[in-house]
Amino acid sequence: MTIALDWLPGVAFAYLLLFARIGAILMLMPALGEDLIPARLRLTFALAFTLVVYPLLSPVLPPMPAALSGIVGLLFHELAIGLILGAIVRITVMATQVAGSIIAFQTGLSVAMTADPTQAGIQGAVFGSFLSFFGMTLIFATDLHHMALAATYDSYMAFPLDVELMFDDAAQLAIRTVASAFSIGVQMSAPFIVFGLVFNLGAGILARLMPALQVFFVLMPANIGIGLILFAMLLTMMMGLYLTGFENHLAMWRG
Repeated sequence: MTIALDWLPGVAFAYLLLFARIGAILMLMPALGEDLIPARLRLTFALAFTLVVYPLLSPVLPPMPAALSGIVGLLFHELAIGLILGAIVRITVMATQVAGSIIAFQTGLSVAMTADPTQAGIQGAVFGSFLSFFGMTLIFATDLHHMALAATYDSYMAFPLDVELMFDDAAQLAIRTVASAFSIGVQMSAPFIVFGLVFNLGAGILARLMPALQVFFVLMPANIGIGLILFAMLLTMMMGLYLTGFENHLAMWRG
């Protein structure tokens, strides 16, 4: 009795082709690709998820090319798509950074900096770091990471392997995503913009009426205190806008 193993190269090629896109997406995906998660755990999860979707996607995969250049070309094609899709979704996290910077400036805490765990430890405003970490937690708490995995699977329907890379469309989508993230960040911090305008206008009027009063030192604690109270009251609204924007970007993949 002989066992033929000529099917192994085709299976290995198909699995590696799927892993190129899935691994690149999960490496950049918010919540699932954070540096807080150990690299071995992320790699193991990507390999396991590729194994799960392999029976579902193997019928749509092209046969293994005979030439090595064809194999390398397909791998780079899938890797490029994965990096593009993952990077575009990662841009949505900028909304929390924009909102945090505006809130910190309006409440007088712009000099309070801390390491952002979702941005590889880069220094950022304390409000932005909190919103980024809280947003990552809410993605898991609301099961949006399930939608992220479903969108990764559906990306093979929206971006098949036999289509050419459309860098112009990807660039335009990235620009729209940056604009959308900035818009969401401004919407999240809109009440604080109004608060800052009203508070600073009142402080300016008070300074004109009482020139001898050190308005900055007197009103700074009130500015910080009222800002923290507003932040606590509006946190639910802000994170609702953030999660809605994140979900809408994932919905584009599912077409």
